[in-house]
Amino acid sequence: MKFVDPRPFADPEAAARKLMKIANSVESVQDGRIHIELINWPFLHEHRGSPAEYKAGLDLAIDRGWLWLHESGTYVKFTQAGADAVSAGRYARRFHRRDGHQKCIVAQRELF
Repeated sequence: MKFVDPRPFADPEAAARKLMKIANSVESVQDGRIHIELINWPFLHEHRGSPAEYKAGLDLAIDRGWLWLHESGTYVKFTQAGADAVSAGRYARRFHRRDGHQKCIVAQRELF
């Protein structure tokens, strides 16, 4: 008999996929940087993940080479492997010029 519903991000793989989706939906700032609070806030509060699930997913995404975390911990960047995984038909990513900067428009589809 189970008294507790299973957590959707108990598997680090599922947490890493959700973090990649969130990171891809956020507009990057200077030099492709994605501020970490723009990833952890949606994961923890909108998707109701726990801090342990967040940390496990982030560590897995970094270990797989999808994300690079700055030594200060304030931002992440997509690595080439992460950008390839995101843009390989799993997400459609198109770039449009606006005021000399690239703006990313993301078509939401299932990742992996």
